[in-house]
Parts: sequence; structure tokens; C-alpha cells
Amino acid sequence: MTIAEAVTFLDNSIPDKTIGLPDDIFYFISRTTPLVNVDLLVKDEKGRVLLSWRDDEYYGKGWHIPGSIVRFKETLEQRILRTMEKELGCIINYNPIPLTVEQFIIPEFDNRGHFISFLYNCPVSDGFIFENPGRKPSDAGYLEWHEGCPDNFLHVQDVYKKFF
Repeated sequence: MTIAEAVTFLDNSIPDKTIGLPDDIFYFISRTTPLVNVDLLVKDEKGRVLLSWRDDEYYGKGWHIPGSIVRFKETLEQRILRTMEKELGCIINYNPIPLTVEQFIIPEFDNRGHFISFLYNCPVSDGFIFENPGRKPSDAGYLEWHEGCPDNFLHVQDVYKKFF
């Protein structure tokens, strides 16, 4: 099979590229090009930061700023709103101008080893209520307020520590 034939086969194997990719294809792409994602800095009036628990094979266990990878033909704004819905359970206000744009390169990773990340400021009032529907503190996606950067903050996001 030629590369052109392989690409045609793969292209025909993905009915709707806008909803995401099968893992094998996603990981291949992540080995060959940077991934673009949005991260949400949710801070209340007390200066606390809302973090999400992560537990996966790539970055391990720890707290991180909620975020998500932009899908094909999706705007940054659409991904921000979808990330809010999925990770926070609601839509909140955000500044459409990123606080920073960071490049993450993890030399030891082939899969998911290069990201270009847009960090958005999402200020909320002290009364902001979020939900952890059915999640325990040890579950991936569990949300919790932090008054400072926790010791078990994922190192891949260390460049964001200045925003705590």
C-alpha cells in the first residue's frame, strides 16, 4: 500500500472528523504535529483557582488547569464553551483574549508530546457553584478550589504557576 492509499483509507475510515478521532489515528497525528488546545484559568474573587484531578498514562496523577484539544473545523471559542460544559458542567464568562499562549514540548513523549496552548481567564464570583456529579476526589475530572499551587500540580503545566 502506498502512503496515498493509506491516507485515503484512513480518511474514508473517519465519518465525522469534527467530533474527534479514533485513538490510533489521534496518536499518530500527535506524533507528527503539534496539538492545539485551550486551558481555562477559573479564579474566584478570593484568588482561588479551580483545578481538575487528572490520572492518565501520559501525565500521571495530579491537579491541572481544565482544558481540551481543539477539534477539526472548530473555533477556539467553540472549544472553550464545550470544555466548560464538559469539565465545569456550565458556561461561565471568559475573556476572549488569551492570558498567554504557551508551547509545551515533552521530549520523552512521542504520543501527545507537543502542544500549543491558549490560556483563557475565566473569572467567577465567590458564590460560583460547580458540580462533581458522581465523582469522588480520586476520579479524573474531580474539581476542587485551590488557594495556591498544590505540590501535586502536574509539571507539564508549570508555566501556569505564575497565575496562582
